[in-house]
Amino acid sequence: MTQKEILIRTLKHEETPKVAWVPFAGVHAGKLKGYTATEVLQDEDKLFESLMEVNRLYKPSGQPVIFDLQVEAECLGCDLVWADDAPPSVAKHPLEGEDELVTPCYCTIPTKESGRIPMILNVMRRMKEAVGETTALYGLICGPFTLATHLRGNDIFMDMYDDEDAVKEFLKYCCAVAMKMADYYIEAGMDVIAVVDPLISQISPAHFEEFMHEPFAELFRHIKEQGAYSAFFVCGDATKNIEVMCETAPDSICIDENVDLIAAKKITDRYNIAIGGNIPLTTVMLHGSQQDNMKFVVDLLDRLEDKRNFILAPGCDMPYDVPVENTIGIVQAVNETDSVREILKNYVAQDDDIDVELPDYAHLEKPLVEVFTLDSATCAACTYMMGAANEAKKEFGDAIDMVEYKYTVKENIARCKKMGVPNLPSIYINGELKFRSVVPSREELDDAIRAVM
Repeated sequence: MTQKEILIRTLKHEETPKVAWVPFAGVHAGKLKGYTATEVLQDEDKLFESLMEVNRLYKPSGQPVIFDLQVEAECLGCDLVWADDAPPSVAKHPLEGEDELVTPCYCTIPTKESGRIPMILNVMRRMKEAVGETTALYGLICGPFTLATHLRGNDIFMDMYDDEDAVKEFLKYCCAVAMKMADYYIEAGMDVIAVVDPLISQISPAHFEEFMHEPFAELFRHIKEQGAYSAFFVCGDATKNIEVMCETAPDSICIDENVDLIAAKKITDRYNIAIGGNIPLTTVMLHGSQQDNMKFVVDLLDRLEDKRNFILAPGCDMPYDVPVENTIGIVQAVNETDSVREILKNYVAQDDDIDVELPDYAHLEKPLVEVFTLDSATCAACTYMMGAANEAKKEFGDAIDMVEYKYTVKENIARCKKMGVPNLPSIYINGELKFRSVVPSREELDDAIRAVM
């Protein structure tokens, strides 16, 4: 049985001899060949060469061709900021600041000739020819809500309260963009269309049912009708939304380390939906040892009562600098689970024991806003929570202090542990948790700051 067959059987909810393995190596693929993130996301030959190296080294059941949630946004007028070790981020939102959210004047759909789409389609076709018989290929598209946020900015969160009908109409448009992108990618040979929508973790189940159920259900129906499999990929603490996500009927759901996979799988199993995840990106993959990665996989597999409907994967796009040996260790743990379990039976992970000093919250001169993120430059949910904090800083100026702690830094991991930060992203004000996995509106954050002034 090929690695691809293992993944396809998992998506068909059938038994497999071992679990499917999907390394979400986006910009990390470039690291393997010495290319920057900017190079690998813009150069066809460098992207193809890097993806082939991922395939050779990591022996995946499935792999994405590109992990960049800004492709559609760039085509639709968003300005991007590029980085050497991360995907680009949206710097300008075309519809931000408009008094009203009006869809009819903004109804362009990207074509096969728009932006970087021709390059991506060429690489998809080349990958299909090179490894398509043995590896399932993933086409990742930006989900409707995250695309809406790219275009509208943080204003979309207020729109959901102030103009519900306009938001619903706008999401229909974003869904139409997603369906067209799915068509392009399926035509280019993609086996699985992953709808990646990190911002879903930042809304309530009630808002999901009101605004998101219809466009996502329509999108997954469309993908199925085109003969491909689907994945609903969400980052952050989406625990509260797992069930409503299942009700949109994707073939699989992908989650990160913020979600208890064992508990979530009990829900997805009720709907007979596969679940993928959730190797921690920073504490294990980036900063852990090879043994840490192997042990995490073995322990996770041992905790699963039923391995049917399970896909092992990183929680999201792998950090650029993940050591190659760490991912190779994961491959070994998947393929030789029993022997790896025996090798590591007495292994205990080493604690870095980094001491951090917390502010004296009781005696601050002015309000302190602390934003704990995975990395606002790479994580969309973190980007928009950080955006809300930046807007507050503009509003209050020197009357407040504001700082971001990125989880990619070891010292900040220790800080999160000492603070007891439950999920990323989160906002603390004067040492108290105020917003956890929910992007606050401008009014909500301003009120929370004024309450401590």
